[in-house]
Amino acid sequence: MFSYQTILISSVALVLLMSSASRVIAADDTTYSSSTITPQASPAGNQSAEPAGSLSLTQALASALLKSPELSAYSTEIRAQEAAALQAGLLPNPVFGANAANFGNQVIKSYDGDVVTLQLSQLIELGGKRAARISAADLSKQLAAWDYEAKRADVLTQVSQAFIEVLTTQQRLVLIEQMQTLAQQTFSSTSARVQAGKVSPVEESKAKIALASAQIELQRTRRQLNAAKKQLAAFWGSTAPRFDTVAGSLETLQPPPGLETLLQRLADNPDLARWTTEITQRQALIEVEESKVIPDLTATVGASKYLMPQDYALTVGFSMPLPVFDRNQGRIGEAQHRLAKAEDERRNAEVRIRTALNTAYQRLDAAYAEVNALHQDILPNAESAYQAASEGYRLGKFGFLDVLDAQRTLFSTQSQHLSAEAEYHKALADVERLIGGNLHSQTEAAQ
Repeated sequence: MFSYQTILISSVALVLLMSSASRVIAADDTTYSSSTITPQASPAGNQSAEPAGSLSLTQALASALLKSPELSAYSTEIRAQEAAALQAGLLPNPVFGANAANFGNQVIKSYDGDVVTLQLSQLIELGGKRAARISAADLSKQLAAWDYEAKRADVLTQVSQAFIEVLTTQQRLVLIEQMQTLAQQTFSSTSARVQAGKVSPVEESKAKIALASAQIELQRTRRQLNAAKKQLAAFWGSTAPRFDTVAGSLETLQPPPGLETLLQRLADNPDLARWTTEITQRQALIEVEESKVIPDLTATVGASKYLMPQDYALTVGFSMPLPVFDRNQGRIGEAQHRLAKAEDERRNAEVRIRTALNTAYQRLDAAYAEVNALHQDILPNAESAYQAASEGYRLGKFGFLDVLDAQRTLFSTQSQHLSAEAEYHKALADVERLIGGNLHSQTEAAQ
């Protein structure tokens, strides 16, 4: 049985129980994954402190779990459902009544004269209404807990992907800075060769254009990094991030297992797992409506005081509605149709999630193949071509366009390699969100 306290404790203790983080190596070369990341203990009285300095994936995930406004709304819903479950189990209140008869009548008086009656009534629920209501309310509470689990997995996946975006942009900025440095060196070298009369001034103009382009790209990437940092900080409710950099690496990649293996693990997806509770809750609502067919009994007990003879009399009675016209048939039919709707929605969710897993898996597999191809073949060749062109230009064997083309090819390949690594980790986060666990957990456990 779920409760708000249980969900909160498990969230803080495990952080990634539903596995939404991709594998990113932290600064200390420790591999973090969706099943191993746990938040660091916050200093006493400093739990609301904004992450600052160098930010790790662990800290980002913990901050999002503790401070996410979106996640807080779902945890509040759990407490609201707990209160609703409490209310569902309460008995109806007794009703106190009083009435007086024959007062102010000076012409006709009854045989017994004026009379005052006090009575107490109690509604007695029949047909198992209270038990059915408690069961439905408890299942609604469990559904709220499942919704929290699903949203927590969404938030952690989004935080992981936002962290990867910051890390990727941060590393791309380093590449752009290196490109600008090389462009500056090439421009200085070309200017010296022009002054020495060894090359045409046109080459100096081309080198100056390449340098200006690198500077523009540098400024653009810096703005993109600032925007990515703000987007990451927004997950813990901050509009002005205090952290300077994120610590991690995108170079740790593992070959993904077969798609069929992952499809067998979809039962751990909270979006699918919740439907078992959803169907049971819809069935419980039918039982609630069916229990209303049996009318409730209202028992009454009281006493009457007759003022003329100064005497008393006890009164006992009961009342019960007759189910002649309204037998709650409309509500029962509505609940039955909503059960059928839930079963259709469950089948639709299964198809949708299986399709999403297939799409994310194809992205993951393609990114892994692309990274390997770039790392093993294309990137080394681009580096060799650039080194050869630079050396040939220094010796006067190649023209400036050859150097510029080799330089552009090298940085384009490096940027493509970085983008492929980022795509791999983002797709990995999506796959782990869909299977509800670590991608390699079963393989590693077998080893």
